[in-house]
Amino acid sequence: MRHREQHRSSRIGWLRAAVLGANDGIVSTASLVVGVVSAASSRQEVLVAGLAGLVAGALSMAAGEYVSVSSQADTERADMDRERRELATQPAAEEDELTGIYVRRGLERDLARRVAQQLMAKDALGAHARDELGLTEAQTARPLQAAMASAATFAAGAAVPMVAILVVPPSVLVVSGLSLVCLVALGAIAARAGGAPAIVGAIRVAFWGALAMALTAGVGRVFGTAVG
Repeated sequence: MRHREQHRSSRIGWLRAAVLGANDGIVSTASLVVGVVSAASSRQEVLVAGLAGLVAGALSMAAGEYVSVSSQADTERADMDRERRELATQPAAEEDELTGIYVRRGLERDLARRVAQQLMAKDALGAHARDELGLTEAQTARPLQAAMASAATFAAGAAVPMVAILVVPPSVLVVSGLSLVCLVALGAIAARAGGAPAIVGAIRVAFWGALAMALTAGVGRVFGTAVG
């Protein structure tokens, strides 16, 4: 019977982008809304500010993730091209290099040599990508996937404070409270998905979210009063 394990490392690519997008969507939009509400603005002004923050933030997250992950993909591609050239021109040196890696991991040199030879006979580039460069299929950079995940989850997170001000009159306590509840849930779910304790993820996300909203509420109150 084949034993198949599901490892959490396969989730790294999309999970990081999704959690970052949702967290940023809630924190940045809720902070923006709280700041505008604290300045004694009307519901229409708050909605316009929140909607503008949602659209701009989602597009910014998508662009930022795409550019950064594309840079990572370019680096990975350049390393792989270099390995292909070295395997074509210096196969013996590449075998020595792989053997040395396995020796440092604890294999006897003769065994390490046989392992290197057998792996290179089957898939030389794959063996070097995995054991020399640390590149695996699960962790390969995927720019478009990261961009789409970030944009979608940012918009979903940003919708939380927007719904709050649509349902009830604009209120710092309501927007902050609902946003913090969602942040706690997001932190707990993300932590569990990654194999960490839920309470740790919930606390760290809630702390930074509360700090951001408190500071922007202070800014809105101070400058709103000054303008008024």
